[in-house]
Amino acid sequence: MKIERRTVEFKPRSRNLFFHILTRCNLRCRHCYINPDQHGLEILDEETVTRWLSILSGKGISACRDTTGAREAAAPAGETNVIFLGGEPTLNPALPAAVRAARRLGCASVTVDTNGFLFHDILEKVSPGEVDYFSFSLDGASPEVNDPIRGDGVFEVCTRGIRKAAEKGFGISSIFTASRINLHDLGNMPSLLKDLGVTRFFIQVIGIRGKPASRGETDLQLSREEWNEIVPEVAVRAAGMGLHVTYPKVFLESHEKFQCAGLVADNYFVFPNGRVYRCPLCEDYPLHSLEIAKDALRLRPPVTELDLYGLTIPEGCVLNRILHPGNIDYDSRGRPENRIACCMLKEEVCPGR
Repeated sequence: MKIERRTVEFKPRSRNLFFHILTRCNLRCRHCYINPDQHGLEILDEETVTRWLSILSGKGISACRDTTGAREAAAPAGETNVIFLGGEPTLNPALPAAVRAARRLGCASVTVDTNGFLFHDILEKVSPGEVDYFSFSLDGASPEVNDPIRGDGVFEVCTRGIRKAAEKGFGISSIFTASRINLHDLGNMPSLLKDLGVTRFFIQVIGIRGKPASRGETDLQLSREEWNEIVPEVAVRAAGMGLHVTYPKVFLESHEKFQCAGLVADNYFVFPNGRVYRCPLCEDYPLHSLEIAKDALRLRPPVTELDLYGLTIPEGCVLNRILHPGNIDYDSRGRPENRIACCMLKEEVCPGR
């Protein structure tokens, strides 16, 4: 089978809206990035979710971008991809209404990220015509690897949920958060996912945010050698089995140009306390550049993440340098041996046409 590999360029005329409709979750995953002190404890109701979607998918963002002097117009609702997250989004009974509101607004795609427990009979309350993908978090190809990370019995529940969603005709994707705990098992994932009916596979790099940050668990992160030795090869093998694989670029080669998604793309990370970030690395801090207040999206005064994006440094991503400096190695003259890509820059490996 022919395999296609490419770096996914940022698309200024499309918008990705990562909408956390609550922060509550039934699990206590070791690498959870949710920080209730920063993200709130609210559970958004149907009316609020619908109103915020309207603000965030069209005119609200256009008006706010006008205040920043942005040269490009914001993408219309029809070019907005909505990803509903939590916590566990299926715990929020407003999720079916949120899905339908996104469709009424004409959003380009709707995805629900889930831990697989599928609360409130969600598969009975939405249809494959309304949800493009249910994206299941699975961090190992067996209970022995997955459950120490995500909780006892989670592997069985999640894989059962995947099979049920696939049988009902929903598009299925799976997210694997790679760390030193489970990297050894990544190679076992493609055959499992193929058997479960998964078509898209997202390999995430663990971020030292939320729980790992509060515990100082920097040893969970992978070195450049560990990442490059395993992840690209597994991605190619998975694509050879028919899976569409996406993973972060993470490290830039010497000839590759650094670009910050905060400057050249439209990504919004929305939390139930009204905070709206443009960069996920900032989410443990009150650096959000936008907030929803009084039924409008408002630009916050400095200093915010926006004030950092334009800084040019040899290390690449300035926010990685500030918040996660342990990712970078230096030579004897103090020069970075590698540059860190924007965390939103992705590599795709998929079956060729």
